Amino acid sequence: MPYITIIAKFKLLNNPEIVKNELLHLAESTRKEKGCVDYTFYIDNEDPATLMLYENWESEEDLKAHMEADHFVECFKKIERMFELEVHKLTELV
Repeated sequence: MPYITIIAKFKLLNNPEIVKNELLHLAESTRKEKGCVDYTFYIDNEDPATLMLYENWESEEDLKAHMEADHFVECFKKIERMFELEVHKLTELV
């Protein structure tokens, strides 16, 4: 069964170090969640104010549980006004 893949682009607007630290902390907790295959942030080499998130989940249910997890909700409450977000949800073409 193909993974559910998320690719998200974070354009940092202000307080970039706070955002980066919160997202790295989120990644550490998320990687321990059921169904998380990969959850990695990258910095754009051309624009250090742009972060890309690449994540893979075993199922829709696991992704939904992640988005409802306390650490996810709390993280985004802290930093939601500090970035613009573009999200793409993908399924592997088999």
